[in-house]
Amino acid sequence: LGWSFSLMGQNYMEILSDWYCSVGRCCATGDCRINNNITGLELDLSRRLHGQHLAKEVILKAVRGFLVTPQPEKALALSFHGWSGTGKNFVARMLADHLYQDGLKSDCVKVFISLLHFPHTKYVDIYKFQLAKQISETVQLCEQSLFIFDEAEKLHSGLLDAIKPYVDRYDRVNEVDYRRSIFLFLSNTGGNIINEVALDFWRAGQAREEITMEYLEQHLRMELLESTDGGLAHSRLLEENLIDFFVQFLPLEYGHVKLCARDAFLTQGVPFTEAALDEVARMMAFVPKEEKLFSVQGCKSVSQRINYFLP
Repeated sequence: LGWSFSLMGQNYMEILSDWYCSVGRCCATGDCRINNNITGLELDLSRRLHGQHLAKEVILKAVRGFLVTPQPEKALALSFHGWSGTGKNFVARMLADHLYQDGLKSDCVKVFISLLHFPHTKYVDIYKFQLAKQISETVQLCEQSLFIFDEAEKLHSGLLDAIKPYVDRYDRVNEVDYRRSIFLFLSNTGGNIINEVALDFWRAGQAREEITMEYLEQHLRMELLESTDGGLAHSRLLEENLIDFFVQFLPLEYGHVKLCARDAFLTQGVPFTEAALDEVARMMAFVPKEEKLFSVQGCKSVSQRINYFLP
């Protein structure tokens, strides 16, 4: 296409959204209407996702490129890796909010939490059947569906293998085309190696922004291959290179926690001072023991700590 996406992209997405609904690709209630608001996603990533230069760039390019491709060769599969609280769920929610009118509540969006939806390994065959049925029904209802698998490292490899046909390079599976779907896998696996690389850069006097996706992905892939956990590390998704991008979320530092605190104050409409932001950040635990550089919880629980400042 010879269009300039920066100028025409938003109008194109709005037209695409209207077209989807005009040919019956939306739910009967209209609540899975597709927005594909890439401009809003870019602004949100820029303003609200702190300390994650790699994730911002990769996610935006991957999603934007996928959505403007007239006929993708396969579904988009992104695997998010990093410590808890670094923004994996936050970004998944952000994607749902900007791609669909009703965000996570849309009938086009399905969220699966490993230990909640698939708690017992002895029922894996039943889960595989149920999961395949739900993916198929969702895509038949809404061609551009979003599937989010939280705690993917705890998923039985058999379940991940059951997902494989839907992210593979098939035109159709049982007469259904899945190539416009998006699959997100959120995992803590690899968080330690990502943190070690970030710490090595800091100790060498290099800025975290100098860490490249290519450099970090080499370490992450090695960590996944050597992992004794189940899930993605031992699935055919990894073996057959069906994950399009491994998105690395870096550990958050003191300054990033302060930015999260600022956002929480603003969201709740609570006045704040620089001293208040420092106080919130100091409530968090930091590691390693000597440097106290990275927040153990990332920005998780920051918004709850704002209640401490309420009158």
